[in-house]
Amino acid sequence: MGRWWVWCDNVEIECCGTLFSVGDDVTWPLALEYEEDILDGGWSEQLSKIAAPVERVRDGDGMIQVLRADDGLVAALHCNPVDTSALPDPGEWGHRVGLLTVERHHGRWPETTGRVLSIALVHQGFVETGPDSRTYFADRRDRFLEPVTRSPARFGRDYDEIRTETGARRHRSHAGVLVELHLPDPRT
Repeated sequence: MGRWWVWCDNVEIECCGTLFSVGDDVTWPLALEYEEDILDGGWSEQLSKIAAPVERVRDGDGMIQVLRADDGLVAALHCNPVDTSALPDPGEWGHRVGLLTVERHHGRWPETTGRVLSIALVHQGFVETGPDSRTYFADRRDRFLEPVTRSPARFGRDYDEIRTETGARRHRSHAGVLVELHLPDPRT
């Protein structure tokens, strides 16, 4: 019924993720992140727009806000428990646009189950903020998607560090995968 784009960071897969292929059914805890928080943005084609009642889910010592769409998608609006006085009342409608991400290292909330329709390995360029700073930022102009049939177990680099004209280092690595996820009609 619903088709959604989901970002799976390489750390999520290498650390504690289960490998998957096109056609597999997967169950993931999802968060709806601001576009610019994932590799400096540039995801306009993969953004999700969700409008659904806000629910509160207890998570250890706090509460997590989630949106539960009609097609079975459940997405957290933040990954860590927050002060409940700042949250909308349960049942109020939340409207949010962002990139869905798999999140296994934060809070616990209901998961979403769907079928993997496609997988793209994300090749992402990174540039040092200044010569020898060893601090890098994602260069959204140096990104491309490679269709693959399964998620890799380990992620590598396209090329090792090289120096730019300014002396700063740059490299391109496999940052994660972008997955097209199909959610079945919950009424069937």
